[in-house]
Amino acid sequence: MSILSELNPAPIWIYFEEICKIPRLSKNEGKIRSYLLNFGSEHNLESKEDSVGNIIIVKPASPGFENRKTLVLQSHMDMVGEKNADYPHNWFTDPIVPYIEDGYVAAKGTTLGADDGIGLASQMALLSDTNLKTGKIECLFTVDEESGMTGAINLKPDFFEGRTLLNLDSEDEGILFIGCAGGMDTVGDL
Repeated sequence: MSILSELNPAPIWIYFEEICKIPRLSKNEGKIRSYLLNFGSEHNLESKEDSVGNIIIVKPASPGFENRKTLVLQSHMDMVGEKNADYPHNWFTDPIVPYIEDGYVAAKGTTLGADDGIGLASQMALLSDTNLKTGKIECLFTVDEESGMTGAINLKPDFFEGRTLLNLDSEDEGILFIGCAGGMDTVGDL
């Protein structure tokens, strides 16, 4: 029985709950990589993995939208694994157990993994939406963001075609960040 499927938009929360079942600490993303590649295959979408484990899944342009610019959506597969001292949890085998309390999604005894599981789930919801009318979308899933940025640092420029990239990893609601993933902050006021 799904706990999060009552939330909206439902497809994102259904995928997020599936992702919670998959152990995915930094440098141990093998299971989530397999899950994503199987997802691409099941949806008949072009999917590929690079030499460091980054994955791209491509949603082709809808009929009539072939001349639109390609958009790259990016999130990272790994998560920070912390747990309460008295909670028995093995990060290599055990799922995250989500629940809803006071209108918020939380996890029993552990971190939730929403950084960046919600990004992954959002991309999967877009990729699987058969009613979406859009230009080509390339969903980029990088490895090891939390402990070294290995995926981003080793990303080859020819791994994807799009030149407009939206990073789906932020803690701040209602704020748009323009820049790069990691390393430096620049604040501007208008």
